Amino acid sequence: MGIADTSIAAAAAALSGVAAFASWRSSREANATAASVAQIERDRWHNALTPQLRMRQQPEGLDVHYEGPASLGRLQIQLQVRDDRDRSNDPVLAGSVTREMRAEVIWGPRRFRPGIDGADGQGRTVAPFFLEPSDLTRLATDPSVRPSWYEGVDGEQRWRQQYRDGRMRLWATCTAEGHKPWRLSFVVPGGGHWGRTGPIAQV
Repeated sequence: MGIADTSIAAAAAALSGVAAFASWRSSREANATAASVAQIERDRWHNALTPQLRMRQQPEGLDVHYEGPASLGRLQIQLQVRDDRDRSNDPVLAGSVTREMRAEVIWGPRRFRPGIDGADGQGRTVAPFFLEPSDLTRLATDPSVRPSWYEGVDGEQRWRQQYRDGRMRLWATCTAEGHKPWRLSFVVPGGGHWGRTGPIAQV
């Protein structure tokens, strides 16, 4: 093979390499685009299937109604009481209430009844439970417990006054077979009125 032939072969190999790289890059970009579109579609479908729950506070407890969609089938629900606001960054003064002490308090009007429905000792969470579409269950609740530093004869009165018109705030983590979980926020009004799903945070 002469020098010219060698040069031509080298040039052809180089062009072939460039073409192969361009093809690989194009294929990778196409795959990335397809994956991105598929993820968007999965997220859209996941949002469309968001469980529709309603809750209301009755004197006897918290009613939880699973309205659908029926295509989800059996739904596992885990509830957690939220505080009235995030208090983790509130200032701590020497000799006063600590962050740990604040964290032990349910800052709101209601809690789950400890020991009932698998509720923890604080009354912040209940054990996960299952509902079928259109089913309803009732969970035992009690008035929240005032902090130990609300002392004096008017301590209980001041605590009740603070949350006289308060609403029970909850996180609901919902799981259905074959789907990613949903984490939904709720604000449950008093007076036996139904509250619906609030802003959604994906888990």
